Amino acid sequence: MTYHRSFAQKSMDHLRNWMIIGKAATALFCCVTLFCIGFILNGNIGLYFNLSGLFIVIGGTLGATLLSFRMERMVIALKVLKGAYRVRVKRPEDIVKILVDLSVKSRFQGLLSLQEDEAETSILFLRRALGFLVDGYPLAQIRDLLNTEMYFFKTRREETEQVLRTLAEICPYFGLAGSVVGLIGMLAGVGDISIILATVPVALTSTLYGVIFAHAFFAPFAAKIRERTDQELILQKIILEGVIAIGSELHPRILETKLKSFLTPSSREGRLVSLQRIKEKFKIQAESSV
Repeated sequence: MTYHRSFAQKSMDHLRNWMIIGKAATALFCCVTLFCIGFILNGNIGLYFNLSGLFIVIGGTLGATLLSFRMERMVIALKVLKGAYRVRVKRPEDIVKILVDLSVKSRFQGLLSLQEDEAETSILFLRRALGFLVDGYPLAQIRDLLNTEMYFFKTRREETEQVLRTLAEICPYFGLAGSVVGLIGMLAGVGDISIILATVPVALTSTLYGVIFAHAFFAPFAAKIRERTDQELILQKIILEGVIAIGSELHPRILETKLKSFLTPSSREGRLVSLQRIKEKFKIQAESSV
């Protein structure tokens, strides 16, 4: 019975995640379609493609970025960006539920029983925190270790964000450089219509490419990294406070109230601490009540 309920819950979570992804993909598709229609309505869309301007913007931007950052930092930025779009983080209410469950379990079976859950969780930060707790680290030391990890996690993410911010800042300038190249060629060919017609697209499309790459890609990518970092820091703060509370044997209901302060009002409905649910989940046989 418990297995079927757990399977149904996981199925509902997966379905909810796919619905969210589907809505986001649909909205993005509509926005991109409207953006492209704006170009098509003005005439021949082939007028907006120019390899010379594209090479100037991409080559110049990437070259300047390589001079600004180590190659390893750029590779890390690419990996973090890929993970930000491909890997979904848990919701804060899910983390609160996990911590409340663990709090109840530790009251019934002791802290050492949490060692079983240490290997099950998919959240590295929570797994490390539980490991410190099970190993008997002092609570002050656990707080210090986790705060240090949170600080350097934020620092690393800010470095990644800075790479993308730099790309967004540099792009328009190389678009301007491409425009200058086109204007020079145009002035050099004054009197020759064929040269002017060949250089005008370079002058105009280079600026267009610089603006599009900067504000349609790199700046939104940096904003995505910032949003993802903020989400993960909230989860880490919830885990930090929850693990410290479990270690200090705070009553599960008080812990639930404390951790729910991290949630939005719409996510605070209902009570997480249910003795029957906890007994079924952890197969606990006890006369005590929570």
